[in-house]
Amino acid sequence: MTAPSDIARLIHEVLTNLGFDADAHAVASQVRRLDYGLPAEDEFSVVCAWLGQCRLIHKLDQKQTPVLSKELYQVPDLLACFDTGGPVLIEVKSSTDRTLSLKPDYHAKLTRYAEMLRLPLLIAWKHHSLWTLVDIRQLRRAKTNYNICYGEALRQSLLGVLAGDVAYRLQPGSGIHLRLNKEELVKAETNEAGYTETWQMRVGDVSFSRADGVCASLHAETTQLLATWDLESQEEHHPDHILQSFVVTENGGMEFAHRALVNLLAWEAPPPNGPRWRALLSASEVTRSIKRFSTALERGLAEGVVRYVFHIRPADMPDFLDLPQA
Repeated sequence: MTAPSDIARLIHEVLTNLGFDADAHAVASQVRRLDYGLPAEDEFSVVCAWLGQCRLIHKLDQKQTPVLSKELYQVPDLLACFDTGGPVLIEVKSSTDRTLSLKPDYHAKLTRYAEMLRLPLLIAWKHHSLWTLVDIRQLRRAKTNYNICYGEALRQSLLGVLAGDVAYRLQPGSGIHLRLNKEELVKAETNEAGYTETWQMRVGDVSFSRADGVCASLHAETTQLLATWDLESQEEHHPDHILQSFVVTENGGMEFAHRALVNLLAWEAPPPNGPRWRALLSASEVTRSIKRFSTALERGLAEGVVRYVFHIRPADMPDFLDLPQA
């Protein structure tokens, strides 16, 4: 693996946090973590850039001065401008709990900073692998903390109207089919269930099908939509070949565009520790397979591989967005 172009800055940042007498192994480990972009704000920034409606998103330097300002203000993680609104401030959180909770003093410092700049403040929350983006005013005070449950965050998410996230469903019956020609019998074994054969095989043909099962000539980006789905494996055995199919079934639910990005990156080049989000921040294109996901979905609808596309709106449109209610 090649070293990142700003390796010196990464090392300095880690040494500043850990101390210049830190153990070399700890420094190397932390530099590697930063390079992979484990901070959730790197992943969220890449997701917004890829969805296609983000004009600008960047981190905010949180080493604030004077030191006493930390008692009053908390600088959020990001500033973003979208085609349909901005600039907005975004604080990024990652949690597997069903409820996101902010302590009162932390909530107050974030809010105070946003009010000083007169900018909306949003919370981007990654719950397992799903992202939501909500106005901080949607968090309600419980006994002490300001909370929002994940179900309500989904209802009020602005990720669709701001960044361009959509939900979609592929057509059952569409899929990819491989004809594996049997070339040489390597081994045959008998067992209680019958017998097992091991063959040397070669891929003889690759084809794609629409919802009606008919093989079709599909656009390359339409075929890549299949890589974003959990396909069911099916086999047909013949004397001279095996037909291996991976198809969409009726049992599937929906998928979100922002999760499709993770699946595409894993399909293209699966690194050992997941996507290198930080490196993707400066990449000219996030994926090689699909240039603009919304366009690919529209084409997939026309070609009979996509069944539905849902444009997601929040239950309550915030007042800083000049968009009509549904």
